[in-house]
Amino acid sequence: MRLTGWWSRRSNPEKVELYTRWSYHLFVLLEVASIGLGVLGRTPMPLGGWLFLLVGAHAVLGGVLASRALDWTVGRRARPDRLMVAHGVASGVLAAAALALFRFGGPGGLEAAATMVVGTLAFGIGGVVLGLARTRHMLGLVLAAGAGTAVVGLGLGLRPEEVLGFTVGVLIGSVFLAATSGFSGWLLRAVWELDAARELQARLAVAEERLRFGRDLHDVMGRNLSVIALKSELAVQLARRGKTETAVDQMAEVQRLAQESQREVRDVVRGYREADLHTELEGARSVLAAAGIACTVTAADVELPARVQSALAWVVREGTTNVLRHGDARRCSVSVSVAVGPEEGCAVLVVENDGAGGGADVTGGGAGAVAGEGPGTGLAGLRERLAALDGTLEAGRVSGGRFRVTARVPVAAGAGVVR
Repeated sequence: MRLTGWWSRRSNPEKVELYTRWSYHLFVLLEVASIGLGVLGRTPMPLGGWLFLLVGAHAVLGGVLASRALDWTVGRRARPDRLMVAHGVASGVLAAAALALFRFGGPGGLEAAATMVVGTLAFGIGGVVLGLARTRHMLGLVLAAGAGTAVVGLGLGLRPEEVLGFTVGVLIGSVFLAATSGFSGWLLRAVWELDAARELQARLAVAEERLRFGRDLHDVMGRNLSVIALKSELAVQLARRGKTETAVDQMAEVQRLAQESQREVRDVVRGYREADLHTELEGARSVLAAAGIACTVTAADVELPARVQSALAWVVREGTTNVLRHGDARRCSVSVSVAVGPEEGCAVLVVENDGAGGGADVTGGGAGAVAGEGPGTGLAGLRERLAALDGTLEAGRVSGGRFRVTARVPVAAGAGVVR
């Protein structure tokens, strides 16, 4: 667990970014091994050693550029324009030097020259493309590399077939690495944007619930408070005129309206707290599906008391919120049943997902926070709700990297019979 925990605890965007970064770190070793060692093995010393060092420096520069460009891709820093220009110029200079050495009879031969020309330009373009956002700019860079190779080769007096071979090799290698880098940058941006969209969706759901609660409270209290204010003002005026009996009658009416308002507010809060189980199950299915999570809901046709339904509905609501905000689930299942055997007489709700972070005990978020309730949030709040009905809540990781939340609530006598 210690060996893999550092990986499993990361979110999907973090995993994709880590994989992409290490791929480009390995590109540094790949360039040194495929180009540097190839040139070193085919070129006599000391020229081979110098060329190896130059290729190694070029590879390291490309690794630094890739790291900075990936930071720009995810919006953590400005685009490394100077580093991109430096890497591009270094790639062109190394390729031109290799062509010149081949043209004027330098040691190493055609194979060493082709390795260095094609390799340095391809890896150079792969690094620079990470800092580009438009496909036409990437394509233009590849064509410019091919055209530059042809122009330099012809200018040095190489034979047409040699120029054609170098140019085709550069185009093939550049297209491959440009496509790889372009796709890697696009994928990394897309994954982070999807994660941000899912987080925003969860926040919007909470904000919508707050608006609904505020709207209901306003509808209940608005008229009554207006009448209370008017009658209180009237009572004050009557008292000043000496009509105390009439003023007392008005204040009695104010008292009645205040008591009625208290009752209506309690009804609003009770209606919010006593969520409907079937409504929450359908809501969980639709919300998770909208977030790209396949959700399976299995509910036995049972008759449950209102308080039991409300408690289980809260488990569904809180579990769904946690899956959206704190997990990396692809699948989620919710099941409701009445237990048989040793646990007969208990309503059992199971929420299970394949994102082990989806059941994090979050005490500051979730739907319960909407009403401003202290203990009504997170798994701790759910345990308190169930404990009031002699129920229990179990939450934790199970085999296969899944997270399971199981709620059990005793059903009143005769209320849990399956119809």
